[in-house]
Amino acid sequence: WVGARHRHAVVLAAAGSRDPESAADTETAAGLLAERLRVPVVPAYAAPTPACPRSVPEALEALAAQGRTRTAVASYFTAPGRFATQSAGAAPWIAAAPLGPHAALARLVLLRYDQARSAPVSVSRRTLSSV
Repeated sequence: WVGARHRHAVVLAAAGSRDPESAADTETAAGLLAERLRVPVVPAYAAPTPACPRSVPEALEALAAQGRTRTAVASYFTAPGRFATQSAGAAPWIAAAPLGPHAALARLVLLRYDQARSAPVSVSRRTLSSV
């Protein structure tokens, strides 16, 4: 991040989903990252949908048109794969690796599991547990 911050930006690359809540969650994560980095962070998707319409290349092009020449692609993927590789390949500057097996991520998964286990059983939960 050395140099002119007014030229820096980040594209937060996620998979994409048909669920609008997915886009809202990615927007929230992008906002938190922007606060931390103090540069624009734009959420974008490897597989755009109506709920998640902006592709990674489209986001990069829009930022370049604004004069953002130092644009990084931050991976919002949990593991390597086609989407992570495709998104990183579009990066004009640098790209972050997928989140991977980080201890903090494992703790979050465990927390969500414990919360699900202690929640009252619902129809959707029964359906999921029978799969």
